Amino acid sequence: MTTSPFGRVLTAMVTPMRPDGSLDRGGAEAVVEHLLATGHDGIVVNGTTGESPTLTSDESLQMVEWVVAAAAGRAKVVAGVGSNDTRHAVAMAESAARAGADALLLVSPYYNKPTQPGLIAHCRAVADATDRPVLLYDIPGRTGIPFATQTIIELAGHPNIRGVKDAKGDLWAASQVMAATDLLWFSGADEVNLAHLAQGATGIVSVVGHVAGKRYAEMVAAVDAGDLATARRIHTDLIPITEALMNTSQGAIMAKAALAELGIIEHATVRLPYVEGSAADLDKLRAALAQTDLA
Repeated sequence: MTTSPFGRVLTAMVTPMRPDGSLDRGGAEAVVEHLLATGHDGIVVNGTTGESPTLTSDESLQMVEWVVAAAAGRAKVVAGVGSNDTRHAVAMAESAARAGADALLLVSPYYNKPTQPGLIAHCRAVADATDRPVLLYDIPGRTGIPFATQTIIELAGHPNIRGVKDAKGDLWAASQVMAATDLLWFSGADEVNLAHLAQGATGIVSVVGHVAGKRYAEMVAAVDAGDLATARRIHTDLIPITEALMNTSQGAIMAKAALAELGIIEHATVRLPYVEGSAADLDKLRAALAQTDLA
């Protein structure tokens, strides 16, 4: 069985908030307990679904501290430390490591669109800052810049860069990198979890895992066992909830709504520029939860 310093079944957890927009520690602890009870061996904090762009540095660090304390060694805690300012990303990495994060999630710098040599230098600087394993996060739809295949292969030579969270969706590029390196590969888009796992990915970093963690743990185990029929059935069964969470408004918005529907958190509050889901979105979510027997 594949071992991983990040875990294998991970969810990029939401950042629970009170109606006034302040962080909700009790809600965060409840989400951690829920994830641990539903098949997860890793939790990503301060990722995209955690609304990291609207968290202050102090809030991000507070979330790492809370999640580390709540997980209490029962799952790997992977802290998002991405920034479009390398100095800030280095500082965030150092702070997260001091707070007890097991690993770091590093997204490519957004908006300023560096060259690939600049991207390499950025990632190496952050990876040099601590002894924690680093999971590169490739999501060009949000950052405006992809990790080129050769860039990832070059970065694989750094001893602390251990894996990739792939939300780019280029399955052929993923195959090339997995063939050329020892990097651990993680699907970063629930729509293609099965495809990535079937071609050798280590695991998943999910949004739908907020409500379907046990199903995804079963999918990973089925692929490990060579039982693709079972893995395909799980994939097909989860189409309605994947569609409701990922293709309605935004994953963070709908994941919070789903957790509120299930009574895990009290409020589905999000920060502007996000707004809570519409009545139609919530109706679709409730129907999907019922259809997939997750309600």
